[in-house]
Amino acid sequence: MKTYSTKPADIERQWHVIDASDKILGRLATQIASLLMGKHKPIFTPHLDTGDYVVVINAEKVRVTGNKAKQKLYYRHTGYPGGLKSVTLEKLMETHPTRALEHAVKGMLPHTRLGNSMRKKLKVYAGDTHPHVAQTNITQP
Repeated sequence: MKTYSTKPADIERQWHVIDASDKILGRLATQIASLLMGKHKPIFTPHLDTGDYVVVINAEKVRVTGNKAKQKLYYRHTGYPGGLKSVTLEKLMETHPTRALEHAVKGMLPHTRLGNSMRKKLKVYAGDTHPHVAQTNITQP
């Protein structure tokens, strides 16, 4: 019996539309990362991007447990000396509601060029409308 090796021509991509309203941020991010990597497929190969496209709607309605909204901090650096900036999850959700979910999923993907190509297949929208009208199958993780 020979070992099967996935080839780029064998990869078929699907679209998943996920409604994020009243879902826990971390649990939702793990399911999205699994879909982006293609771990749900029998042809999963670690060195190939076998994942699907994921469209997330209602990202502004995602929940967190405990006091994370006030205590969790997101850091960035301006590049100048003393330029470390921080923002709480609560403030981030008010200004840019899609970034918290994107950041959570980014941390669960490989930190390589392969992970960058996986991350490009993620589309996150704050409201319930999205421009990907042809993709109507809604996946409830």
